[in-house]
Amino acid sequence: MHAVPHPDRLELDGRWQFQLLPRADEVAAGAWDEITVPGVWTMQGFPDLPQYTNVQMPWDERPPHPPERNPTGVFRRTFELPGDWTDRRVVLHVGAAESVLIVTLNDREVGVSKDSHLAAEFDVTGFLEPGENTLTLRVVKWSDASFVEDQDQWWHGGITRSVFLYATGPVFIADIRAIGGLADDLATSLLDLEVRVGFPDDLAQPGWTVDARLEPTAKGGGDVLAVQGLEVSADRPELHTRTTSADSDLMHRRAQGLPFSADEEARWSEIYGRFAPLPEGIAVWHGEDLRVHAWSAEQPTLYRLSVGLRSPGGALVEEASLPVGFRRVEIRGLDLLLNGKRVLLRGVNRHDFDQRAGRVVSRESMRADIVQMKQFGFNAVRTSHYPNDPAFLELTDELGLWVISEADIESHAFYRGVSDDPRYLEAWVDRVSRMALRDKNHPSVILWSLGNESGYGVNHDAAAAWLRRFDPSRPLHYEGAIRFGWASDQRVSDITCPMYPPISAIVAHARSGTQRHPLIMCEFSHAMGNSNGTLAEYWDAIESTPGLQGGFIWEWWDHGLVQDLPGSDAGRWRWAYGGDFGDRPNDGNFCIDGVVWPDRTPKPALWEHKQLAAPVRIGADQAGLRDGQVSVLNRQAWRDIGWLDVRWEVALDGDVVKARQRPTLARRG
Repeated sequence: MHAVPHPDRLELDGRWQFQLLPRADEVAAGAWDEITVPGVWTMQGFPDLPQYTNVQMPWDERPPHPPERNPTGVFRRTFELPGDWTDRRVVLHVGAAESVLIVTLNDREVGVSKDSHLAAEFDVTGFLEPGENTLTLRVVKWSDASFVEDQDQWWHGGITRSVFLYATGPVFIADIRAIGGLADDLATSLLDLEVRVGFPDDLAQPGWTVDARLEPTAKGGGDVLAVQGLEVSADRPELHTRTTSADSDLMHRRAQGLPFSADEEARWSEIYGRFAPLPEGIAVWHGEDLRVHAWSAEQPTLYRLSVGLRSPGGALVEEASLPVGFRRVEIRGLDLLLNGKRVLLRGVNRHDFDQRAGRVVSRESMRADIVQMKQFGFNAVRTSHYPNDPAFLELTDELGLWVISEADIESHAFYRGVSDDPRYLEAWVDRVSRMALRDKNHPSVILWSLGNESGYGVNHDAAAAWLRRFDPSRPLHYEGAIRFGWASDQRVSDITCPMYPPISAIVAHARSGTQRHPLIMCEFSHAMGNSNGTLAEYWDAIESTPGLQGGFIWEWWDHGLVQDLPGSDAGRWRWAYGGDFGDRPNDGNFCIDGVVWPDRTPKPALWEHKQLAAPVRIGADQAGLRDGQVSVLNRQAWRDIGWLDVRWEVALDGDVVKARQRPTLARRG
């Protein structure tokens, strides 16, 4: 899944014909119901209802076998192509389907995809017919992939993100990689641009070029840069996408825990470079000393990059544009530096969730999440435990949050038994690589996460090797690799990211002299019930101890689903949790553990966090008060307090005797 927006689209969201089958091998027959797409059938009145588990799988079979009873949804609709799409390449985009997607067009099978939280795309040009076309999407709820999607959440079935067709020319912009950065001096801006071009065999010819233009998103600004005539290499490279038999033998031995010789250890890091084929055509450009402002969560300045593809005759064949931000991420010593500064990450874990639609989330809801997070002092979010809807990252770029983008991997029920299983090796690399290919251009993404609670095995080594080669600009994060040794060799995690550690433990580690990486808690302060105690003590320790750099509260939402109640009074409902739908097995109310209720109403802990994370800290001691003095500390890294409405007043028995408007404070040094 690549990150290129295509303007020529035919939207397919809306009402579809639908049948729910009890088994994956059954065939749709008889009358059709209707269903809304995107949507999960578990929340639209069909007999297969939501099921909540935390660790345990919803069935007894072992990997990779799904249960025999396997609800399967068949979605069907017709469409006609726009008249100006004749002789164009047409691609079907399915935003996400849980958990296996089988695509059929005009009774011909097109392809299959897995990964419930990433898009699948299919070139359907050769399957289209004049006039009306019939598209069928068959979604199987359980599969071998479900064993690596065992996250603390509701199990649903359906199509959870938008479905559409888009059209390109036969030669097209296949992908754009645009990474904006800062040089070592933090004053010079850099842009690495790579444009991949897709060619059909008979048009792979020299002379194709790419133009690029970067301009401010604010009105009235001029171009920051304009580059014309970047040559596209038209050579078809060798596609090294298969490992050798010797490589496979090495993978199996690693999975079994057998020792390696020195030569085999040296070969190990080279194996996974064979998994990523080069494109058929590529244009590359590196720019320096651009006149831009840096991107940060405090000041999320974006620029608009426009790319044009030209034929050998100079005709403009296709255009694409995307936002770009310039920022620098690095680890120096025990500090994670963002644009050269040690920023404390005041983060929260977030699922894609809606109290009425389950896994289907609107852009307006995502915007409301981010706005509320920022209002209550959060500056970071972890996309637990899968790539969130792509619109969410568009909004974190726009509004400003630091992001850990996490791969759709959690094998909690079987833990290391799956992460060392060679049958799941390609799934591990595929899920991590597709996440990075999709999210690589987002300036808000500062860390890649290899997933959650899956132990540590050979499959993590493979995925980490791919990521480090593909994107050396971002550090890696994975809690499973450090769980049993915070100071151990952390080949797949550049962050010491423990889960629910005691305050005494993180302070002792930071003072031990054995710390090797910044310590940022991936989960802490579990927000279940009357919880989040010692939140202030955690932050006292973090702010006063070098080597500690924040953490991510578990979690943002209570996952209570709206359940209509029977009775004479229409409109009666409740927030349901595990077991309320008759789901067995279940983990009860363990999904009710957020800092906001399912309707986004804040809980008391959220108000405490707002105070602890305030951009300005005001204090006074008795001596200062006698002299009429208070201390005002601007805790922001880049901004002054000009954007805040600040007023102080002195009251005597409730009567204001003195007041003044905002003082002028410089940003933190």
